[in-house]
Amino acid sequence: MRDTLVLSIIGADRPGLVDSLAREVATLGGNWEESRLVRLAGQFAGVVLVTIETAKTDQLVASLRKLDAAGLGVQVHPTVKPATGTPVSPRYRLEVTGNDRPGIIRDIARAIAERGINVEELSSEVASAPMSGEPMFKARFEMHMPSTVHLNELRSKLESLGGELMVDLTALTTAGK
Repeated sequence: MRDTLVLSIIGADRPGLVDSLAREVATLGGNWEESRLVRLAGQFAGVVLVTIETAKTDQLVASLRKLDAAGLGVQVHPTVKPATGTPVSPRYRLEVTGNDRPGIIRDIARAIAERGINVEELSSEVASAPMSGEPMFKARFEMHMPSTVHLNELRSKLESLGGELMVDLTALTTAGK
């Protein structure tokens, strides 16, 4: 029997962090299945999905805790991996671009959550606009929508919200995966 663990990690960015984490997982026969890792403001952070023989889970958790002394904090979250073949609602992508200001994510996330839509992935950044150098906010939402959501109503709400926020919202499109 295998356990499924989600690891959340954070530490000051430096070479070798991924190696030290991967080494601990592999040493005990764990399988690194999926991850999202990124450098943000000098910190290296992310999440990793690992499976391991149940008999070795406690040993893995103990070895991961030792990485804290090397500056890499690891939280272990036991979970149940979804069964393959489970029907999943359609996946959609929404892209947002506009002048940076507080509250953009909050307002869009509220409109999405009010409709029971699950955000599966969210990435965002602030970068300089090509011509003016002004800070531009960009975000990409990957979402699963229940069948009860009417796509045209959601598009209308997001277009209205885009006008209020003064951002461009790329029309909802079906996403791969």
